[in-house]
Amino acid sequence: MIENHTTGLDALFACMRACRECAAACLAEPHVHAMSRCIQLDLACAAVCSAAAEAMLQQVNQANSLCQVCADICNACAEECERHEHDHCKKCAAACRHCASVCLEMVAA
Repeated sequence: MIENHTTGLDALFACMRACRECAAACLAEPHVHAMSRCIQLDLACAAVCSAAAEAMLQQVNQANSLCQVCADICNACAEECERHEHDHCKKCAAACRHCASVCLEMVAA
């Protein structure tokens, strides 16, 4: 199972990293209060990506269910990040969109 999901794991880890980096960068923005929803979704998305990756690594039967949830939160995070002009938000949105797409492919497989 793990070998078959290398692309999925790569997307999950990349998204988790992008979300954490985005949250940290948002906290350094001069108007951090305007970034609160972005930070919240970044942290939630990173946590769900981590949980989905862990479930895949442990070959848990419910990994597909977590991947569906992950796709949903990745899309929500991407939508929020796309509202901002910061480079870190743009990078995060791209990683989230890619991860959501890969997760949905895994769910459909």
